Amino acid sequence: MNNSKIEIIDPRTVWIGADAAQVDLVMYGDYESEACAKAQDIIDQLLKQHRNTIRFQYRHFPLTRIHQYAHKAAEAAVAAVQEGRFWEMHHLLFAHRKRLGSISLKEYASEAGVKDKNFIPKLVDSVYGWTVRADLLEGVDKGVRDVPAIFINDVLFEGKINGASLTRAIQELLPAKQSKRA
Repeated sequence: MNNSKIEIIDPRTVWIGADAAQVDLVMYGDYESEACAKAQDIIDQLLKQHRNTIRFQYRHFPLTRIHQYAHKAAEAAVAAVQEGRFWEMHHLLFAHRKRLGSISLKEYASEAGVKDKNFIPKLVDSVYGWTVRADLLEGVDKGVRDVPAIFINDVLFEGKINGASLTRAIQELLPAKQSKRA
């Protein structure tokens, strides 16, 4: 009798940026969302500008009522986590957000460096479905109703999501630099 259990690496353990960062950014998003793709572009710029002071994590919040492929795309991203290829897959999914069918997901996984020969069967069997759902439920518990939803040090960012407003919010959390005033 085969009682093997699949151990799933939780995507919530995956961050990009400095480990000792003073500011944590967490975005709940949907891979089919244009607004989430734009928010990701802004966050990518912030990560470059604030390399040592911020770190970022993505959480799945697929809006399945309006985006029929978003949940499977999120599952594909979780599959990539299992091989340490999350960020590669994450960026490919946003780059190709208008083409997220199963065959396309397999192509992106291969391009991202995912080697799992059972990638499609695992998507079909929703092996990672509960992992995506856990992010979704956590988001709902935190008050997320729409995406993108960005949390800065665990506080929901209420402003307009653009480079200037996010930079301001981040800078408010950083220790004040020494003033040159006497």
